This record gives sequence, structure tokens and C-alpha cells, in this order.
Amino acid sequence: MKYLITCVFMFWVITLFSQNKEVLYGLEETPQAMLLNPGSRISYDYHFGVPFLSHIHINGGSSGVSVYDIFQESSVDINTRISNKIFELENTDFFTATQQLEILNVGWKNKKDYYFSGGIYQEFDFVLYFPKDLAILAWEGNTNYIGKEFDLGEINVSGDLLTVYHFGANKKINEKITIGARIKLYSCILSFRSTSNTGTFVTRLSESGNNIYEHIVSNTNMTLNTSGIASLSDLSDTSQAVSKLLGRAFFGGNFGLGIDLGATYEINEKWTASASVLDLGAIFHKKDVESYNVSGEYTLDGIELLFPPLGNGESSPPYYEDLIDDIEETFPIDTIYDSYTQMRPVKMYASVKYNFGQAIGGDKTCNCLKMGENQKYNQSIGFQYFSIIRPKGPQIAATLFYYHRLSDYFSVKATYSADSYSYSNIGLGLVTNIKMVNFYIVADNLQWYSNFAKAKSVSLQFGFNIIIDKNE
Repeated sequence: MKYLITCVFMFWVITLFSQNKEVLYGLEETPQAMLLNPGSRISYDYHFGVPFLSHIHINGGSSGVSVYDIFQESSVDINTRISNKIFELENTDFFTATQQLEILNVGWKNKKDYYFSGGIYQEFDFVLYFPKDLAILAWEGNTNYIGKEFDLGEINVSGDLLTVYHFGANKKINEKITIGARIKLYSCILSFRSTSNTGTFVTRLSESGNNIYEHIVSNTNMTLNTSGIASLSDLSDTSQAVSKLLGRAFFGGNFGLGIDLGATYEINEKWTASASVLDLGAIFHKKDVESYNVSGEYTLDGIELLFPPLGNGESSPPYYEDLIDDIEETFPIDTIYDSYTQMRPVKMYASVKYNFGQAIGGDKTCNCLKMGENQKYNQSIGFQYFSIIRPKGPQIAATLFYYHRLSDYFSVKATYSADSYSYSNIGLGLVTNIKMVNFYIVADNLQWYSNFAKAKSVSLQFGFNIIIDKNE
């Protein structure tokens, strides 16, 4: 069991990802800024994302443990390090994973100055809250915890793999306000979630029977909802699974609808505010749905060790197999095929910034910049807020940033964020416009660049676009 827990813990701290895109938000030189705020200001006439290369995003994080905590060079045994971390972490600590790949992204301005955009992207989103009680039970066993009730309700996990089709419109309605909206069609490839569980597990002295102890599960109501997973087990090889998953990605999965809303408000010449709400919607799971439920009160006596005399060729009783059969008989699992609705994790962004610094070229009246409309100032400082709704409450990030347009073709954005992972996340974003080619790259936690294993979250985003401005 300890070997299993070790493997699971290593998987957690190595492979998990998070969702914060604080550096990219507000980088209006990139078309991908519209995905975070449909009401971003737009200074070009057309854009075309390079297919599969316009936006690649991976980001990893854990709120309570880093890779370095487990794998550092130390005289302390790795099992001891894992044990120490299990007791240090709280049931509010979490591990998340998100990944996003943009397949297609295009946009154009019509004669009435509406900017329309649309595209397709693939997304994976995963969150697991640390089940401290169960981790302690699995790691140490119940020998030292006779009479202690372990909370089964700490099991809280969800994951979704989906394709998103989107279309939006953006309009500068006056000199101060730009608004935008985007409608989304979700095609869910696969999904699983187990939240809002209840129940306790306790080991007590047995009042009867040959065993000393009995194991009691009380007030249990635990459910695992899945879609798109059950049918994969019936496939004979990997190629069939890949074909099936691709079919679901392109209008073959469980569908859902959502909307994004955003706006930018130029308070005065130097102050600008913006805000957006993303993924207000739901997915309706009707295809390939299987849900598993365990509820009620159960008592398990465990293995009754008997040592009967054995004749020649006779084997000992199959204790392990009997235990498995006993567990399956004691804990009946109901399989439910009813459809269910899943709300999307709503994301919120907000920003306020102060603009300063003379524009490139020296003339404040000259619109000589090729990256943005605000030609009067080439620098800004500000504050950003981000939150995403999760099963145990929102995950929040607060960010201070500095932006500088260094030339007609090059700009940078530096950030300092305090979030659910740490209070010292330094990020940097670089954007270049060379003729029609737009390239951006964004990274977080640069202070751990020399040793990323010490970071509790890491992030990388980059992409290529073609941007056309008819006035150039």
C-alpha cells in the first residue's frame, strides 16, 4: 500500500497543472487576449491564428507541495518526506491541471466597426482536493487509529476533456467603452467527477466473532459521475480509442452551451479599467453516461484467519480473494445511467491600470504605434484580479503588473502575483509584431527558473498569429 501511495504522490507533484493566465490578460497586441476579455480594445482589421500554433498553454500547480519537497537531495528517506507532507497538507489543499491547444482562430472587422472572431480550441481541466484522512489511513493503516472516524467526504475530484467552438463580437461603442460577447458550444470528449460526498470510516473493537476488530462505514453517500469513459473499456486496441475520442471532439460528444462577457472602460486619459466573466454555461451529459453510487451503513469484519490442518497437496484458504468478495458483497455499487448536467467552472477577470510615459515617436497626437490604440502613453502599471469557481470555493489570484511598449514592434509585461499556490509568483510576457507576424511568449514563476522543482506552479504560453491593419 505504501508503494502505491508513493507512486500516486509522485504523480500528483510531477504532472499537475493550473488555470491562471494573469500575464496574458490585457496584452491587447495578441488576439488571444480576446479569449480572456471579449471586450478588449482592438486596433487591427484582421487576424489569423496559425493552426495548432496560435495558442499553446500548459500550466502546473499544487497548493501545498512542490516536486523539490519530495525529490530533493536529503539524508531523510523519501518515504519519510512523503509521510511528513501527508500530515502537513490540509484537506483544502488541491492539485489542478489544465491544458489548452488552439486549433483555429480568425477575426475580422466589418464596415460598421464590429470585430467578429471565432475559432476552435481543445481544453483539459482537472482538480483534485487532497483527501488527508484517507491518505493517512492508506499510508499508516488503522493500527494507531482505533476508534478514530475518517472522513470519506474528503474525496473531491473532477476532470473534463472537451473541444470548444466559439464565435464572438466586439464593438467600441464610444470613445470610452468597448464591449464584447462570445457564445460557446462545448463538445465534451470525456468527463468524470465525484463531489459532495459524505460518510465516515472507523475501526472498533469487535463485540463478537473471531476477529478482534470490525470496520464500520456510516452515513455513506458517495457518487462518481462519468461520461465518455465506459465505452472505451469495450474497445480492443488503442487506435479504436483514438478514433472514438477524435469523433467526440468534432461534434460527437456531449454538448453544452456557454457565454463570455467583457468590457473595457477608459475612465479618463490615464486610467483604464476592464473586466470579464467567462464560461457562464453548462454541459448536458446524455451519451455514454455511467454513474456509480454507494450509500448506507456497512460493517466489514475483515479476514478471519484460520489455520486448519492441511493434507498433502492442499493449499491454504484464499484469504485475499475472500476479502475482495466480502468487500464487493458488503459495499454494493449501484450503476446509474441517467443523464446529468454539469456547470462549467466560471472564471472572472478584472483590471485597473494607470498609463504614463510618452509614446514612441514623441508626438502625443500621432498614432504611430503598430501595437494598440492608446498612442499617448507607452507604459502602464496596474492591478489585476482573477478567480475560478471550484467545488470547495473559488481559487483567487491578485496581480501587480508593469507594462512597457519598448518600440513600435516590441512590448513586455512583468507581473507579481499572489495566488492559491504562493505569494511570490513573478511572470513575464513578451510580444513582437514584425510586419504581419505576431508572436508572444508568457511564463510564470521566473524566480524559480534555475530550479523549477521548487515552484508550486509553473506556466508557459506561446503562439503565432498573422495580423493585418489596412492603415499600415
